Amino acid sequence: MLGSRTICALTLSVFAMMGAQSVQAADPEVTLTVHHFLSPKSTSQAKMIEPWAKRIEKASEGRIAFEIFPSMSLGGKPPELYRQARDGTADIIWTVIGYTPGVFPRTEAFELPTVHLGSAVATNLAIDDTFEMIAEDFEDIKPLLVHTHDGNALHMRQSVDDVASLDAFKGMKLRTPSRTGAWMIEALGAEPVGMPVPALPQALSKGTVDGALVPFEIFPPLKLAELTATSVEGRHKERFGTSVFLFAMNKDRFEALPEDLQKIIDDHSGRDFAREIGEVWEQEETTGKRQQFDSGGTILRLNDDVTADIAKRGQTIVDRWIKEVSDKEIDGQAIIDAARKAVRKNTN
Repeated sequence: MLGSRTICALTLSVFAMMGAQSVQAADPEVTLTVHHFLSPKSTSQAKMIEPWAKRIEKASEGRIAFEIFPSMSLGGKPPELYRQARDGTADIIWTVIGYTPGVFPRTEAFELPTVHLGSAVATNLAIDDTFEMIAEDFEDIKPLLVHTHDGNALHMRQSVDDVASLDAFKGMKLRTPSRTGAWMIEALGAEPVGMPVPALPQALSKGTVDGALVPFEIFPPLKLAELTATSVEGRHKERFGTSVFLFAMNKDRFEALPEDLQKIIDDHSGRDFAREIGEVWEQEETTGKRQQFDSGGTILRLNDDVTADIAKRGQTIVDRWIKEVSDKEIDGQAIIDAARKAVRKNTN
């Protein structure tokens, strides 16, 4: 027979266990929606958004939860994602800054050819180093991460054995992710066609475009190895510029959180996150390249002369950008100089 003290102790133990279980089972204090334009199997969701969200859920002991909506499943089109975060239609979004021309004039510097040199890690860290110079672009939202991929290679429907000069691209219709990408395509003598990347597979299959500026990373989710025959990059893997991505939160939603939850989000959205995501995107390039090879496609490295010609034309694009932003009273040359210095510093 159990004594009264033993019964009391067991009763308290049971109540303590019930209390612990009720805390673990409690609903989160806040559930944040995350909206983006790619599939749930894309690198952006599977290797960036989901791991980030799980870390924050764990660090907050379940007080923060996330609901991820891929493929524009909350409604709208990819160019509307920035406005959705700004206006609060979605709590958090992931998008391409080039989808909203004119909104991020300073940040465009990092997508320019001759500034981004082909390493997502180096450019991500450079953005972090120089963020004060571009911070005004983000006054209406809470930026969680501003990052790039490894850079835009040129992928074409047709099979090409060699590119002796840039004349090989004349007259082609090429998809661009941004207006600076359009400038690069024009510099090649081709015709830019702007479109969000989810529309690219259909455009390639129908022959609406002859090729596209995208990274190899996007090959698996869009099955681009089945739609292209030749991929082109510079002699030393130089790219035709890059795209800058924005992972951002509605400002009012963030500021309404308790300070300790704000800190948890900030602690998981800094420089280490920028490095991690750069490494993820660089690793995914290998997967895309392998798919191009396995499908019978070709990856061409341009010779030194053609690569140098691209760099020369890339500088004319930088000059054009500097002149354009100077009309908005932005010191574009200072941003370019700082960006290049930071990229070099962070390049291994």
